[in-house]
Amino acid sequence: MRQSHYAFWPKGLPREIPAPRTTLYFNLEVSAARYPDKAAIVFYDAEVSYARLKREADALAGYLQRCAGVGRGDRVLLFSQNCPQFVIAFYAILRADAVAVPVNAMSTPDELAHYLEDSGARVAFASQELCPRLAGFAADGRLERVIVHTYSDYLDGARTDHEPPDWIRAPRQDTGLPDAVPWYGALAVGAQPEPARAQADDLCLLPYTSGTTGRPKGCRHTHATLGAALAGSQLWRGLHAESVILGVAPMFHMLGMQNCMNLPILLGATVVVLPRWDREAAARLMAERRVSVWSAAPAMVVDFFAQPGIGGFDLSSLALLCGGGAPMPQAVHAMLADRYGIVFNEAYGLTETAAFLHCNPLARGKRQCIGVPTFGVDTRVIDPGTLQELPDGEVGELVTRGSQVMLGYWRQPQADQEAFVSLEGRRYFRTGDLGRVDEDGYFFVTDRLKRMINASGYKVWPAEVENALYEHPAVHEACVIGVPDSCRGETVKALLVLRPQAGEQTSEAAVIAWARQRMAAYKVPRIVEFVESLPKSNTGKILWRQLQEEAGRSP
Repeated sequence: MRQSHYAFWPKGLPREIPAPRTTLYFNLEVSAARYPDKAAIVFYDAEVSYARLKREADALAGYLQRCAGVGRGDRVLLFSQNCPQFVIAFYAILRADAVAVPVNAMSTPDELAHYLEDSGARVAFASQELCPRLAGFAADGRLERVIVHTYSDYLDGARTDHEPPDWIRAPRQDTGLPDAVPWYGALAVGAQPEPARAQADDLCLLPYTSGTTGRPKGCRHTHATLGAALAGSQLWRGLHAESVILGVAPMFHMLGMQNCMNLPILLGATVVVLPRWDREAAARLMAERRVSVWSAAPAMVVDFFAQPGIGGFDLSSLALLCGGGAPMPQAVHAMLADRYGIVFNEAYGLTETAAFLHCNPLARGKRQCIGVPTFGVDTRVIDPGTLQELPDGEVGELVTRGSQVMLGYWRQPQADQEAFVSLEGRRYFRTGDLGRVDEDGYFFVTDRLKRMINASGYKVWPAEVENALYEHPAVHEACVIGVPDSCRGETVKALLVLRPQAGEQTSEAAVIAWARQRMAAYKVPRIVEFVESLPKSNTGKILWRQLQEEAGRSP
């Protein structure tokens, strides 16, 4: 393991910390005992206290065990947008000693069929508007019980001058699902849960990740692997009980789940929840609730600060803006620092590593850099073909080990063999990301292993070209893909969303000429297409793979 990054290690912090040997539910229990009347969740100005959060999680855990037949280790589907019920249901599942299976709220019935069949979940929590997608599974018996929640039920006390959108304010309706149970019906049973039996090493979470090929795979996470990432994030970033966190990243995804749900509950902090990305609502709540911490994908940050009237909001409380998933464009880095005095704290993690793995030291970060391995994490750069470790500066695949790395994939021994490699007798996870490490021990991700463009034998990393294009004054968003070319084999194509003021003044030829002044000729996009928008995931990542496939080439 390299040592050079320790020269820049945060002062006063140890190089390794022990992974907590408690469960995630224990964190809720402690915070509810310490701060029973404190707002755990703010949902469109309505508040849910820690005491209520624990009380309702316990009642639903009792219902799962005594009325729905959920036992220790059973999987329970969680299908919803961000809301108080998502948090309560998640902790109810853990209190029942079961395993949460959070799935994307945009999942189609075909995708849901895979999650149910693969995980073996027989019971689900689902929001009212998503229930039609579960109808077939409830009808044929693959789902034995669906507990249905309605967002508007938790708007009590919300201010009328800032009304949520209509789909949030929709009243309770009959879903028509057989064996469906209304949320408050399950609470009204008043069932007491059995004594907790879960231990730190018990499986508690089965999030699905698509990877690069094949059907989505479940990642086997325990209370200990999730707890290790949470403990590291709290300590590294100096977070505490008085932190106020904006929770807009989807909680069914590891970024939102860990940073906007599990971490605030560990801290006894308050999370301000939005069900979907709404930049105007985010700005208002950030100002009114004095939000101090926001974890977000770079695309979300770009959109937030590009909105008209952003200068009219008091954002002075925002002390920490952090995220990962894609490099933050240099131009946005500079804008945040110059205009708001904020340094975007870039980090790196995957679903397989419970989110928090690498991070930049707060006092000594590098731009467009995933930082250094955090507490006890050992990351290497290897040749993906020979598996030999590469010297500083050379690009290879990142492999890593640490307490937060998953146990493996759910019932996928072949996938485990492909995902893990042994180096010096130790087990490392293959991230599938290409990167390099500099002389200071800081790591940089250049791209996904299979995203490289081979143009006339020259390797082009799309992220590098995208970063350069963000410097163009007319470019709002950029995505670079490889497309077939009869001469070069592949060539570089850029899809660009222009800023509103750019109008018709920007042409394809002008962008290409501009790029030629700033990058090597083989990296310059030969094709530029202007689009109204770029497709994004719920976490704000640009879906480059979708655009790649639409262009007629599978990566």
